[in-house]
Formats: sequence, structure tokens, C-alpha cells
Amino acid sequence: MKHFVILGGGYGGVTIANTLLKGNMPSDIRLTMIDRMPYQTMKTEYYALAAGTASDVELRVPFPVHQNLNMKYGEVSSVDLENKKVIMENDDPVYYDQLVIALGCTDRFHGIPGAEEYACTIQSMSAVRQTYQVLNDTKPYGRVNIVGGGLSGVEIAAELRESRPDLNIALIDRGSRVLSAFPPKMSAYVEKWFHEHDVETLSHISISSLEPGVIHTTGDDIISDATVWTAGIQPVEIVQKLDVPKDHQGRVLLNEYYQIPEHPEVYVCGDCASLPFAPSGQAAEGQGEQIGHIALALWRGETPRLSPIKLKGTLGSLGKKAGFGLMGKRQVMGRVPRILKSGVLWMSKHHFG
Repeated sequence: MKHFVILGGGYGGVTIANTLLKGNMPSDIRLTMIDRMPYQTMKTEYYALAAGTASDVELRVPFPVHQNLNMKYGEVSSVDLENKKVIMENDDPVYYDQLVIALGCTDRFHGIPGAEEYACTIQSMSAVRQTYQVLNDTKPYGRVNIVGGGLSGVEIAAELRESRPDLNIALIDRGSRVLSAFPPKMSAYVEKWFHEHDVETLSHISISSLEPGVIHTTGDDIISDATVWTAGIQPVEIVQKLDVPKDHQGRVLLNEYYQIPEHPEVYVCGDCASLPFAPSGQAAEGQGEQIGHIALALWRGETPRLSPIKLKGTLGSLGKKAGFGLMGKRQVMGRVPRILKSGVLWMSKHHFG
């Protein structure tokens, strides 16, 4: 028997498992997926849990149940590429013949002193639960600063405004506008929504350090009862420690089949993989489907046939009634993109479940 192991039950890992299970795997393949939790979580909706507008259980999706899939729960400590084994915390190593690393991302603090110690984050379910507790316990009229004006920062600022209308909320970014990766028209729409809903946007802010209750900048200090960090991501520490070639963002460089060239038995999927587009759940799903088809083709002794991953677009929410998005080159703003996002979430949850 050959052991095919998937590390991570997120968007990419679950898609790979589903693709393999539906693709008539050879009878000599044993499939195992390892995750720290006994369910998948909808990471794109973590901002709602942090703000208190969604419950923990609403973001859970059952893992696939199949006679050919073995689920193992636990914490991965490291990957030994030379000896083909996964080191587990408080458990025996897991040996593999082929491996997929789909462990997602963690926060990037850019070397700013105090950021990791004193800011709340939303990159893991555990972190989101703690962030919810901090925001829920913030005193009325307290000041909450959200650092990072990208998609995550915008969504949590808007959601928190609807959840806690009593709070003073500010979105802090070092750039000239929120959503700098999106067209200026969309940034202007979001800025207008924030202005109308009393969310302050602070641009060109360079943070030098954080301490309890205060954000130090190259200008004036900013008082902060709670600080939420959404100012960048990077591959998880396990991937950071792998001695393999990486790009300038720390993501693993891969061959055309998403394998580590020096270790072709190892695939890398999602936020840890060096891909020609920004990390996202949609990208991880697209790549995961391709990895599943690649593995099936190679097992059959065939040459995998690949086509470029096509992303359908990006949708963001501004609370429960407004949103924005890019569908190809088309910009959409208002209630329609919010409805579309709710529909996409429903379909994703029921598809996985």
C-alpha cells in the first residue's frame, strides 16, 4: 500500500480529497488527511465570528466521510522531507509515500515590536475566538483600531460597526487608500460607506511599535483599547522552516505539477505555494482540484493535462446589506454583490458538507 497524506483540511486539502475520492483511486492507495480540528472551517467568514455577527458553529463544515478516507486529528510539528515523515505533537510520526502540504498561512508582523504580542488576529479559529472575546469585552465607546486596509480589514471593520455601533472604530493603513489592490472607484465606494457609518480611515500611517493601549507611529501615538491585525500573511512556520527554494514572500517554488522539484513526491497547495495570484480560498480550491487530477493521472501512468486556473472574481462585504466585488473586469457595488457573496457561501458550505 502507498500512503498519500494531506496536511490541512482547509479549502485546498478538502478539494484534493474530494477529487481523489471521486476519481477512482487505485486500490493500493491509502488516503489520510490530517487536521488539528475535527471539522473544516470557513476561513473567509472569520471576520464575522470576530465581530460577533456569526457563531462558531455556523462556520463549521463536516469533513468528507468515505470508506477510503482516514481522518487523523492532531498538531503537526514539522515535516522531514528526507525521511518522508510528518512529525506530530504528542503522537507517533506519520510516514508517507506522497504528501500534500496545505497548511495555510499565518500573520506577517513585518518585524514591528509588540505587534504579535499585543494585537488580535484572525488567521486561525483559535485566534478568531480570542479576538471575538477581546472585541466583545471592549467597553462602550472604546476605540478599536484595525491595522491593514485590505479585504480582511475592510470586512471586519464594517461587520464590527454593525455589531457594536457604540465603538469608535478606525481602519489604519500605510498606503494612500483602502483596498489598494482594487480599482480606485471601488476604494472610493468603500471609503464613502465608512464615512457614512462613522468608521474612520487613517492613511499613510507607519507603525513603529505596539504596547498595551497604544499604537506608536512615526507621527502621533494612537490610543487603542483593542487592536486587530490584518496587515499581511505568510506561510505557516512549518513551511518557513523547510529547506527548499522559496519566492520573496516565503512561498514554496514548485514545478508544473505543483511538486517540490527536489522532492517530487511532495505537493504544496494554497497559501504555502508560489502561484501567480494572491492567496485565497478560491485559488486553493482551483489548485487542489488540479493536484487531485495530477495525482490520479500519474497513478495511471498518464501525462496530466492542465489548463490555467481561472478565478471567478472577488466578493467582499460591508456588513449584511452592502458589498463590492470584481467579476472579471466588471466592478460591482451595493446590495447585489452582498447577496452574491451570501449565495456563494451557502453553496460552498453545502458542497463541502
